[in-house]
This record gives sequence, structure tokens and C-alpha cells, in this order.
Amino acid sequence: MSRQPLRLAILEATSTLREAGVPSPRADAEILAAHVVGVERTRLGLVPLVDAEVIDLYRSLVADRAKRVPLQYLTGSVAIGSVAVEVGPGVFIPRPETELLLGWALATLEARHNAETPQVVMDLCTGSGALALAIAHALPDAVVHAVELDPNALAWARRNADKRAQAGDTPVNLYRGDVTDRDLLGELEGRVDLIVANPPYVPAGAEVEQEVAEHDPAMAVFAGADGLDVIKPMVNNAARWLRIGGAIAVEHDDTNGAQVAELFRSRRVFGDVEQHLDLTGKPRFVVARRVATEAEADRLR
Repeated sequence: MSRQPLRLAILEATSTLREAGVPSPRADAEILAAHVVGVERTRLGLVPLVDAEVIDLYRSLVADRAKRVPLQYLTGSVAIGSVAVEVGPGVFIPRPETELLLGWALATLEARHNAETPQVVMDLCTGSGALALAIAHALPDAVVHAVELDPNALAWARRNADKRAQAGDTPVNLYRGDVTDRDLLGELEGRVDLIVANPPYVPAGAEVEQEVAEHDPAMAVFAGADGLDVIKPMVNNAARWLRIGGAIAVEHDDTNGAQVAELFRSRRVFGDVEQHLDLTGKPRFVVARRVATEAEADRLR
């Protein structure tokens, strides 16, 4: 069979995805095409014709996307910072908004860089390991610890960590654990310079996209009636892990930024509490700094 125009296949795919209600049909059609032919999306124009087998594979992936299988599951990976991590069934897909949290974390670490003392970082609810691995790649002299409760997600994190270590990045220390557990990682008490967390935070019963409802692990998405069942106890753990001057950033639902900020302000060991917005102007993550010991905080009450 003769070769076929890729451009026409992309137009057909765009129409199929639009009819299925996919939010960004043209972009998804192009990303899947680039994945199938093995080029950057911006170079699709350099591939005018492809074999019939390629078209068949492409149409199969488009059909899956039309059923609202996540795009990242179909391509097998997602980029965050300067790294790509593998994702698939059983692990939460990192969102573009988390790039903002990563940017804040890297800027904070770089501003406090001390070549004589490696900075200690924790990534809580690491999922695929995306944040931890992006930090380890950008700052190879940091000591990065990552915690995940779900064994399926942790398996993805280990796979990604092994891949990044083979590529020459600093290894990340992975742990299976509950970030709300008061006894978790007691050996790190008072030693951590920075904590990042993208925990479950969607209020139970909230309406979510079909991809989230049918494919993201529920335990990585929902967190009680107000979305704070994980964040509330996690704040207390952060207080004991952080050294004086250490900082934390926690991603949250766009409906409870003020509540998360108040959780930090109510603990007197924290100061410099700030809310950060995403690119659409919605509250996305809260940052705070540990400014006092528990004894000092008690004297302030």
C-alpha cells in the first residue's frame, strides 16, 4: 500500500477528538502523531508521508484518547522541569501547574546554596517521583528523599529513579510511608532544608475531569470532605522535619488556599506564609518557612 499523508490523518484525528469532547483536540492529535513517528511536535511538517502501519497505530491511539484515556498514558511519559518521567495506569499524572511549585523550589534552594553543606530535600506524596527527580537533576549536590504510600505509584517512582540514576543523576532516596504518620522518618527531624508536596487535595464529591475520575488513583486525588485530610497532619510533620530557616511548599485545591495558609499561620513555628497563584490566577500552592523552635513558639502564645 502506498504511503499516506500524515497531515490528513492529523486533521481526521482532531475532528474525532473534538467530537469526543477532548479539551485540546488539535494539540493532542499533534502530540500523538509526533509520538508515533518519533519526532518533535514542531517538526511534524517535515514528515509529509508515512506508512499505512503508522496510520493504523496512530488511529488506534486516537481512538483510545477519544475514550478519554489520558494522553500521558498513551505516550508513556510526561515532562517536568528538565526531565521526563514514565507514567501509566496506577500512578497520578503530574500536572503543568506543578511546574510553578518546582520553579519556586529550585529558586529557593539555589538562593541558599552552600557548597560545603548539601541541602536536604523532601518530596511528600511523590507519586511518579516527578518533583524529586526534577530537583535531583537540577541540583545534583542535593540529598533528596521522597515518600509515597501507594505501592503501585511507588513502583513507578522506583522505575523512574533507576532510569534517572542510569542517566547520571544523583540517586533519590525512596520510602514507602504515610506522610501523616507522626513516626515517619524520625531520623530527618530538624535536618530538612526544603519540603515540596503535591498531596491528595480534592474535596470528596467534587466534579473532576473524566480522565481523573476514571484513571488517576483516587487515593492520589481525594482527601476528605474539605480536601485537607492529608494536608492538616502533614503540616505538623513538616514542622518537625524542617530545620530553622527551612521552607515548604504545598500544592492544594483552588478552593482552599486560604485554609492551607491558615494551617501554617496557626503553627507559630512557621512564618513568611504566602499564597501563590497559577497561570490562570487561581490559588495553587502555599509556601512557609520555619522560623522558631517549638519552645520559642510556646513563649509566643
